[in-house]
Amino acid sequence: METADFEFPPVIYLEETDSTNLELHRRAEAGELINESAVMAGFQTAGHGQSGTGWESEAGRNLTCSLLYAPVLLPAAQSFVVAQMAALSVKRILDRHVLAVAVKWPNDIYWMSDKIGGILIENEIDGNKIARSIIGIGLNLNQQIFRSDAPNPISLSQITGLGYNPKDMLKQLRVEFHQLVGLLESGGQEQIQREYVEAQYRNDGFYPYEDADGRFEAWIRDVESSGHLVLERRNGAVSRYAFKEVHYV
Repeated sequence: METADFEFPPVIYLEETDSTNLELHRRAEAGELINESAVMAGFQTAGHGQSGTGWESEAGRNLTCSLLYAPVLLPAAQSFVVAQMAALSVKRILDRHVLAVAVKWPNDIYWMSDKIGGILIENEIDGNKIARSIIGIGLNLNQQIFRSDAPNPISLSQITGLGYNPKDMLKQLRVEFHQLVGLLESGGQEQIQREYVEAQYRNDGFYPYEDADGRFEAWIRDVESSGHLVLERRNGAVSRYAFKEVHYV
């Protein structure tokens, strides 16, 4: 069963789909959607996270959605700002309910040391510009038991003891994302960049990491607009990493 609200841009609600990212892509290709439209599903039969990993979500209990964003003349080299806006949108709505929410580079949302949400962005490039971004968001709201082998999932309800309406949370999320889009398009990319760096998980000192050469301790010096993580070690050496080149320990 499918329903749609009368918001502008619209939200399409589905009881079940294979993946909200795939559903959004199909509808966008068919010309059914306008910029900042959204698809939300009660359950995904083939929901996935970064690098093809699965995303566990109990039917009807959490927020599983995708947003469509067609940037205005955004160079492909600056595509990471879309990930920044998505992560900050999620963090902002969670900040209204709990403390200690952080963004774990590049696209996970953490509460303390547990993962409460994740983001998967698929960019479509036209020449040297981003034609369209499909932003998939999974946010654990009401789930009480996690059965997968994920090491540290948690839901907002487990933290607060309260229940949350996924549709209401999506509405709040879209408001935050729209505000960040407005900031970006008015020349505020540096402000978005600063907020994203300040929101980083473990940004308050030296922590253990591991790269191809082994383990080391470092602090987060920066996250560049390209998406590279910049770490400074205790001896002052600075290293710059792309996604998957370094891991939190």
